[in-house]
Amino acid sequence: MNSSILIGLMVPFLGTSLGSACVFLMKGKMNRQVERALTGFAAGVMVAASIWSLLVPAMEQSEHLNKLAFLPAFVGFWIGILFLLLLDTVIPHLHMNSETAEGPKSKLARTTMMVLAVTLHNIPEGMAVGVVYAAFKSGNVLITAGAALALSLGIAIQNFPEGAIISMPLAAEGRSKKKAFIYGILSGAVEPIFGLLTILAVGFIVPAMPYLLSFAAGAMIYVVVEELIPEMSEGEHSNIGVVMFAVGFTLMMALDVALG
Repeated sequence: MNSSILIGLMVPFLGTSLGSACVFLMKGKMNRQVERALTGFAAGVMVAASIWSLLVPAMEQSEHLNKLAFLPAFVGFWIGILFLLLLDTVIPHLHMNSETAEGPKSKLARTTMMVLAVTLHNIPEGMAVGVVYAAFKSGNVLITAGAALALSLGIAIQNFPEGAIISMPLAAEGRSKKKAFIYGILSGAVEPIFGLLTILAVGFIVPAMPYLLSFAAGAMIYVVVEELIPEMSEGEHSNIGVVMFAVGFTLMMALDVALG
């Protein structure tokens, strides 16, 4: 595996780590409006990445099916949705600003379940980066090094606020800044791991690439709709989240075209 792929896998994790480090630079709990804005931004990046970096290439790779070129993307997208629905059901987790945990009943600490919630939606992001780099590695002409890097950078950019959103509330709840930082980076550690596992798996099932690309898209869209949009819209001044959603969306769109 060449160095560019390894760097591409680690870039999103670096974004999470840098965001988590904000706990050492900022005092108190993050302002709710800022948190809502950052969540909206992350949602915008993920939606744009799902469309331009995953679904569009999936359909382009299926053009030989003519009018049924949408079918692999359709099937893969739904498998991704159902996969995240399954994880959401079987893994106990607690979303930010929520008092009630989701998933099976558990005696896990509140902090642990908050980290699990973020970790849960980092899994499809890692898989998305992994499948795009796997397509590039396989020599797929529709996925260039620039396109793969654009997705990796886009995920890293939206991981930065996510890292801050997980570490700062933990510190505000009484955890030491060092522990809050560690929890933050642990939540992002699944991304390079699942990215690498995806690359290894795709090596054996290259013909399934359109399904895998759209699978990652479906999984990320599930996270956006189930978690990020509700978080950015709750309470007053929800227009802040919407505006930042548009900023994240257009930034990721521009990255994909400029680097792709």
